[in-house]
Amino acid sequence: MKKSRLEKYMDKNDDSSETRIIEQLTDEEHISDHNTKSAADEEESLSAKREVFSFFRSMIIFMLAFVIVTNFIVLPIQVQGSSMYPTLEDQSSGLSNLLGKETESIKRFDIVIIKIGNKRIVKRVIGLPGETISYQNGMLYVNGEHVTENFLDKSYVEGYEGNFMANVTPITLGTDEYYCLGDNRPHSSDSRYYGAFKAEDITSKGIFIVFPFDQFGVKSW
Repeated sequence: MKKSRLEKYMDKNDDSSETRIIEQLTDEEHISDHNTKSAADEEESLSAKREVFSFFRSMIIFMLAFVIVTNFIVLPIQVQGSSMYPTLEDQSSGLSNLLGKETESIKRFDIVIIKIGNKRIVKRVIGLPGETISYQNGMLYVNGEHVTENFLDKSYVEGYEGNFMANVTPITLGTDEYYCLGDNRPHSSDSRYYGAFKAEDITSKGIFIVFPFDQFGVKSW
């Protein structure tokens, strides 16, 4: 049975409508998929930016903390030479207490860090402000009275060939002066060479040795 012209038109129109609906759905799925990908890409980009920001923020905080700690709390140091041997070994690394000089008075036999020009040296306080210091026959005298230096390694001193500590004629210190020597007397440039050190030359007090590990711990903090 042949279809009328109207029926053929309706069939054609229906096919066209179905095609348009399918195309519309396909377009919507494509748009939705594109939007999803765009949102994911944007989120990934924001996440990367947050990570970069977090990294630089942590670096800035770390650097600020490092500057504050190393300028006001502790001073990183490395021993150069053998002037404090055997108390401190050459190349020993550690921290010195910057607050010690401000919160405590410097006492006799404290280990201190002294700044000379652009370098720092490690020595031990022997004489305090106003005192008269001298050495006779290797023995320390403070204001004419003998003072025992118990911090010296007895076996090292006795095993040294030659004069471990030369005589020092009496020297009277000023009101802000300290007489400082190295523990390894024959191999130390100290107050015998530089003269008495001013209070302002002493930057920190005591040492906490970190390396070598067999020396780990506080040295006259």
